[in-house]
Amino acid sequence: MRGEKGELVCTKSFPVMPLGFWNDADGQKYRAAYFERFPDVWCHGDFAEVTAHGGFIIYGRSDATLNPGGVRIGTAEIYRQVEKLEEVVESIVIGQDWPPGGGDVRVVLFVKLREGLTLEDALIRRIKETIRGNTTPRHVPAKILHVNDIPRTKSGKIVELAVRNVVHGVAVKNVEALANPEALEHFRQRPELTLE
Repeated sequence: MRGEKGELVCTKSFPVMPLGFWNDADGQKYRAAYFERFPDVWCHGDFAEVTAHGGFIIYGRSDATLNPGGVRIGTAEIYRQVEKLEEVVESIVIGQDWPPGGGDVRVVLFVKLREGLTLEDALIRRIKETIRGNTTPRHVPAKILHVNDIPRTKSGKIVELAVRNVVHGVAVKNVEALANPEALEHFRQRPELTLE
């Protein structure tokens, strides 16, 4: 609908639609990337809006937007800062409903560290200072937690929505699209994410 933000999808094929990926003979990675969210509908994974004049505004990843206190934050803004720290191998960030049923979210960052390192208070402070110093106070995670692995699709994308669902006790759809579904267990029923 014009003037409203929604998922960028295509219900019919179009002339410039990608047909597949290199080195994906059976099309499994391609289907996981574009067709796992809505059956038989190509989903780009971005929010878009058709303007009143027929133009398009592309807002960015639909599964990668946080909204603490009503302020929209792209997760890539946080990842760019965390990746500057040599201790962090990779990370994933979600918005956790907080307080539960309260209508707001808090930013929760999970980090996988280089082998042999532990997530100590000094490193948590450095992560927060790096994020705050290069973005805004709203970007700073309320919680930073260590995980041993981060779940990905077979095409290599981290799955923020699946992690968010696990944290909230919601069933994860399309687990078969994950390359490492066992990694979801690192996020399930974390005592650090309950009411304190």
